[in-house]
Amino acid sequence: MKNNSNLLIRYRPSGVLVTVTFALVLAASNTLAQQTAGANQVIEEVVTIGTRTQGRSAEDLPVPVDVLNAEAMANTGHTEVGRMLQSLAPSFNFSSSSISDGSDALRPATLRGLGPDQTLVLINGKRRHQASLIHINTSVGRGTAGVDMNAIPAASIKRIEVLRDGAAAQYGSDAIAGVINIILKDADEGGSISGSYGEYSEGDGETYNFDASKGFKLGDGGFLNATFNYRDRGRTNRAGLQGACAYGGCTDTDMNGIDEIGDPRELIFDRGSFRIGDADSEQYAFTVNAAYNLGGGELYGFMTYSERENESGAFYRNPSSGSSSYLDDGDNVIPDGFLPIIHSQIDDFSLNIGYTMEFENGIDMDISYTDGTNEIEYDTDNSINYSYVNYLNFGEGLSDDDIRATIPRSAAAYGLELGLQTINLDFNQGLGDLSLAYGFEFRTDSYEITPGQPYAYADFDTDPADGSDLYPQNAGGAIQGFNGIAPISAVDEERDVYSFYVDGEYQVSADVLVSTAVRYDDYDDFGDTTNFKLAGNWTLTDTFRLRGAISTGFRAPSMQQLYFNNISTQFVDDGTGNLVAEQRGTYRNDSQLAQDIGIPSLKEEESDNYSLGFIYTPLDQLSITLDFYKIDIDDRIVLSGGLKAADDPSGNLGDALDAAGATSAQFFLNGANTETEGFDLITTYSGIELGQGTLDITFAANKTETDVTDIYTGGGLAAVDPETVFTSQDISIIEEWQPEDRINLSGLYMLGNWQANLTLNRFGEYTVEDGGRQTYGAVIVTDLNVRYAFDNGLSFNVGGNNIFDEYPDKNEIGNGRGGTLEDAPGGNIIVSSPGVFTYSRRSAPFGFNGAYWYAGATYQF
Repeated sequence: MKNNSNLLIRYRPSGVLVTVTFALVLAASNTLAQQTAGANQVIEEVVTIGTRTQGRSAEDLPVPVDVLNAEAMANTGHTEVGRMLQSLAPSFNFSSSSISDGSDALRPATLRGLGPDQTLVLINGKRRHQASLIHINTSVGRGTAGVDMNAIPAASIKRIEVLRDGAAAQYGSDAIAGVINIILKDADEGGSISGSYGEYSEGDGETYNFDASKGFKLGDGGFLNATFNYRDRGRTNRAGLQGACAYGGCTDTDMNGIDEIGDPRELIFDRGSFRIGDADSEQYAFTVNAAYNLGGGELYGFMTYSERENESGAFYRNPSSGSSSYLDDGDNVIPDGFLPIIHSQIDDFSLNIGYTMEFENGIDMDISYTDGTNEIEYDTDNSINYSYVNYLNFGEGLSDDDIRATIPRSAAAYGLELGLQTINLDFNQGLGDLSLAYGFEFRTDSYEITPGQPYAYADFDTDPADGSDLYPQNAGGAIQGFNGIAPISAVDEERDVYSFYVDGEYQVSADVLVSTAVRYDDYDDFGDTTNFKLAGNWTLTDTFRLRGAISTGFRAPSMQQLYFNNISTQFVDDGTGNLVAEQRGTYRNDSQLAQDIGIPSLKEEESDNYSLGFIYTPLDQLSITLDFYKIDIDDRIVLSGGLKAADDPSGNLGDALDAAGATSAQFFLNGANTETEGFDLITTYSGIELGQGTLDITFAANKTETDVTDIYTGGGLAAVDPETVFTSQDISIIEEWQPEDRINLSGLYMLGNWQANLTLNRFGEYTVEDGGRQTYGAVIVTDLNVRYAFDNGLSFNVGGNNIFDEYPDKNEIGNGRGGTLEDAPGGNIIVSSPGVFTYSRRSAPFGFNGAYWYAGATYQF
């Protein structure tokens, strides 16, 4: 029986319902095994990405499409969609970082080693809005804004389709690396309730997860499927000890490389005061997917909502962190220092409604409206604004005790909101061997920045008129740890986008399929672009097919890249290996400052995509696919390094920085060309008889290498050394901070009521530049999930992720607060530590938390 999709589910009699899945399934065979009693049959499931022709099987497609089914996701043992995808698809990465502000709570998701914003995400085939956060700190995805993958609860997902090919000519902006299409559950009956608990072997990161899902019938053929999720993940902490002098006055009197303490409080100072690990996170999420037969067609829609509260730590402020932490008489406001805490609340909402019908002439029409928003509210807690201390001391004449009693310790920093409204009108018709699709899209992008409270951003001891010091002692303005945004930096912008496309597939013969697409997009802020795609699939024998594609693509500047602006505290290497605080301003591309120093207006990124591969199925149970790809991107939008007054020959930057109270500035600009090459290899072998049970094996591998082939600046920056504007570290982030290769080997064994899934994920080498350069070795992470299912729908599972407790290599660069202290010359050693960053805080592809163990139960009804 020919399958009309790229997902095949086989039933084998066993007397007990046991769901069987691959860890990764590729479009060529896309076979998922599922056992039940009393039948041998095939269930067909339509895949909607990569083609607009209904009933096209994935093996016929000219581009690779992976299908990750809900059971495969559940078998990973993870509770976050981002981690599930990373575990299943080697071309997908979900890197962790720490003390990187908003990126701690909203991690960057990447495909084929490109940026988070170079992958298009869809929900039920409709464009998904991005997160309002843009990653401006030094992490994977710096200067980009992607989709919040964890806002969609995994329990609401029927399957995820991953198109691994450039598809901007089909779907528009962002689809340079590929497209991820999340399909929501659509069952009209039954449901499930599940719960799990887990924690890391270190005793932290406790995670509680609860899901409830239910399908309902609506009229004749209609359905409503609803899902609720609650997830509470505790923080982890893998910080090293502070070896630096906390209170000041430490000296190396005997010149042996060891400092002697100058303050007896060093003996009892809390050396483990940093938080370096996963943030606290608590999320509620609700999803509804529905359709109803109406007027000869179908009215359909979906709604997703999530609310997530996060808490993470910033850099610990030691009592000796600088003169700005002291009063004029030498007393410290907070005698033992403090750890600023960053609170963020992320609210994510989307609503879609549409209607589809078939006319008498055979033309299918689909009209829909989608509205989505992502809002983030930031608060900074357990901190102070140093300049306000001076104001209270000198301006108000308060005593030290009164200042300590009255000074605010928290403030609302700022809010972000990104919105996306889309209207789609699509038509589809068959003309013999030609399938033709065409349509129109109108989109409105919006972006807002809401200022915080004055205490979060103001400089209370500086005259706003001329920037002069008001008091004998000058201290840094804004609340420490996570600065606020002032009203002058508020944003309320939007833009409109008009798009037209034509997409055709022609069955030249029984063995040859050719597809083409052309799309025109017109943005009212930067102009228009037209993109093309040509692809084909050629069946050479019953067991061997060739497929390939060539296309152009683009990515429009995001609203965040166009309009985000603020001043934040970033800790950077001072050239000697020490981390020092720097007030770095991010200035929007159309700001007066950017215009004065000649920052060019942003334009779209442009890409050329090439792919060639084959599908080989020598046996019904065995499938091998191999796809090579090459992606050239011109005018890639990057975030510059921190430019200082001396870097700007015009002198304008220095004046602006003085007025803003910043020591450096960074901008978004089209500043680099890149070249990405790689391949994906997938082998699946299913239904292997082993003892009394059966075994399914999947081997998946990805290798990606990205090179920055050119860096350049224009306009007023033409005289500035490009390596100053776009530094070697910025290049390293693009080229080296993600593993060049990933390998996944998964085995799923079924025996009666038992099911066991064992997965080995190999994360290849990656290199981080952070003051120095360090290459982190390859690591194999092993996951195990064991499940037992009763006949009544109840099942229990236990398992572990990273069961052999693997960690990345210890950090040797970019560390901070390291040192050795003794209580007297030649005396007892109080502490000796290389620094607080035991593992790289910049990039950790599989995290640095160690082994995670869990148990759970599910009841299906």
